[in-house]
Amino acid sequence: MMTNQEQVEQGRHYVMNTYGRLPIALVRGLGARVWDGDGKEYLDFLSGLAVNSVGHCHPKVVKAIQEQAAKLLHVSNLYWIEPQNKLAQMLVENSFADKVFFCNSGAEANEGAIKLARKYAKKRWGEEKYEIITMEHSFHGRTLAALTATGQPKYQEGFAPLPAGFRYAPFGDLEALQKVMGPQTCAIMIEPVQGEGGVNVAERSYWEGLAQLVKEKDVLLIVDEVQSGMGRTGKLFAYENYGLKPHIMTLAKALGGGTPIGALLASDEVADAFSPGDHASTFGGNPLVTAAALAVMEVLLQDGLVKHCQTMGAYFQEELKKLATRHSMIVEVRGLGLMLACQLNREGASIVSSCLQKGLIINCTAGNVLRFLPPLTIQSQDIDQAITILDEVLTEAGKG
Repeated sequence: MMTNQEQVEQGRHYVMNTYGRLPIALVRGLGARVWDGDGKEYLDFLSGLAVNSVGHCHPKVVKAIQEQAAKLLHVSNLYWIEPQNKLAQMLVENSFADKVFFCNSGAEANEGAIKLARKYAKKRWGEEKYEIITMEHSFHGRTLAALTATGQPKYQEGFAPLPAGFRYAPFGDLEALQKVMGPQTCAIMIEPVQGEGGVNVAERSYWEGLAQLVKEKDVLLIVDEVQSGMGRTGKLFAYENYGLKPHIMTLAKALGGGTPIGALLASDEVADAFSPGDHASTFGGNPLVTAAALAVMEVLLQDGLVKHCQTMGAYFQEELKKLATRHSMIVEVRGLGLMLACQLNREGASIVSSCLQKGLIINCTAGNVLRFLPPLTIQSQDIDQAITILDEVLTEAGKG
């Protein structure tokens, strides 16, 4: 096997430079831990950016993948697919939705949501209603329409001209949202918890007002749960925390347990706007990934992981708040469930690098926000270990 450094150099030579990668190559994972090419162990509090929510190589997910791989890897969506049908049924039975479309990623799911919203709006209201309002500091993906929906200009630089028909409102500000809405508005697209934008959480009163506004203005509500869904916030879907009933929802990341899958869920009324040929995906919902996702769903629902997430999330957040009392560079602790963050009064990249050196994988987003996305299987002793490392790193950083 190649050493860690050899793998890093190989990647730098042959792989396109689109990621700000840290200098390790991870080769093995189990539960909440991963190992690099030199055998060094790390506590993973990023979970592949909220993907490995049931932990690395969960035995039920591995078994499902192995059995399906030996049976049928791929078949076209021109035919019915058994595990896809079962997964769609399980998602529908546990959500607001009536129908599901499968794709390969969160960006694809959001592209599909945009298309579906506009197709429905055209059929119901006519050509004049096509605008979709998204939030400042949102993130919906890096494909062109999803990138335009993303309310962060820094990600859009260099890719003009962008698709028309998007407007932006401050997250958590209902009055500002009302002012942005107009006769052309067909939908509001929003993350229940903003992930890439800094793990931002809005007050419950905002969500109550948003639900009323959607009803009064007769527009669609699209919830992007690519990062916040699948138990991450202590509910199977984050919209449940606020009593919302969306028309459209997008999922990805944790749904596949490490396999590439996205899902677009909708009510019957909205889903019926699509006809055969309106939207498609060659690999979307193939037997292998839907078998894996079925196993993930079963683990979440049958093993009590969503409730466990509530318990561990409350414990972790309390420990982070205690940490903040000892380190003035932490200005705020926020989040929901096991989607948590510490906002710093300085840049966070150096903190992430120092944690990595000590065997803890975390992430910095929005420049100065430390983001924590541990697997939902995490235990209190793992959290204690992470807090100890963070305490050491912040202490050392405070001396610099």
